[in-house]
Amino acid sequence: MNDTPQDKYLTALAKYDTQLNDADVQVQVAALIEKKVPENNTEEVKKFLFNCIDLTTLNTTDSDESVMRFTEKVNRFDDEFPDLKNVAAICVYPNFAQVVKDTLEVEGINIACVSGGFPSSQTFTEVKIAETAMALADGADEIDIVIPVGAFLSGDYETMCEEIMELKETCKEHHLKVILETGALKTASNIKKASILSMYSGADFIKTSTGKQQPAATPEAAYVMCQAIKEYYEQTGNKVGFKPAGGINTVNDALIYYTIVKEVLGKEWLSNELFRLGTSRLANLLLSEIKGEELKFF
Repeated sequence: MNDTPQDKYLTALAKYDTQLNDADVQVQVAALIEKKVPENNTEEVKKFLFNCIDLTTLNTTDSDESVMRFTEKVNRFDDEFPDLKNVAAICVYPNFAQVVKDTLEVEGINIACVSGGFPSSQTFTEVKIAETAMALADGADEIDIVIPVGAFLSGDYETMCEEIMELKETCKEHHLKVILETGALKTASNIKKASILSMYSGADFIKTSTGKQQPAATPEAAYVMCQAIKEYYEQTGNKVGFKPAGGINTVNDALIYYTIVKEVLGKEWLSNELFRLGTSRLANLLLSEIKGEELKFF
């Protein structure tokens, strides 16, 4: 009997424990946070976290002018805070990639674009591919897409995985960050399955949320995703990055995600090559704590 394409994905999932108990996950995460977060509340960790930020503007009101001003703040940062490392990337809608590219003057900062019918992912795969290719042509270094959540929840893993594969093919050497929209997936088991299938299909990073749907990032989702990354690495030798995004509103939130990555994945993942934070609010909060005064730089 011939295997169907769907069987291929079920076989991939069968190598992992995807039957998780949400209450157990909650208990494990609560214990981890209580025990380990306080020791990471240091200036050194906060400086590191700042350097992992994907500084994000994804507003309906964004314009060429507002994105230019947003980028110019990143340019000025190096002069005003020469002792600190800058953010990791600027994240914008695809139609602003060129504006960021033309405005950005400082080295070592990537241009990330959300693509693929963000944030709902409800459009034709051909449109997603075209949008992604256009963003890359205009200067994007990284692409953030959302899985087709409806297809995943319907058990149509083939549609989900083949789309990710096609978009990774479009990105080639550029990083593809795959957003699971964990708030819509609801359960730890779903989050684990979506994580594994995304990595199996070529994701360079897996990301919690768009920030456009509630709940956004949660420590429980992060914990399950990092466990999946760890197990995937043990099975394949491939290191996939992790990006919490949406609802990271306090420095303590960021410290919680740092702690989960450190404890589950280990120090190898503590670089902005494998760990990012998608946020706009957090940059000023971290900066204020590092400098010991309230700053509204961004």
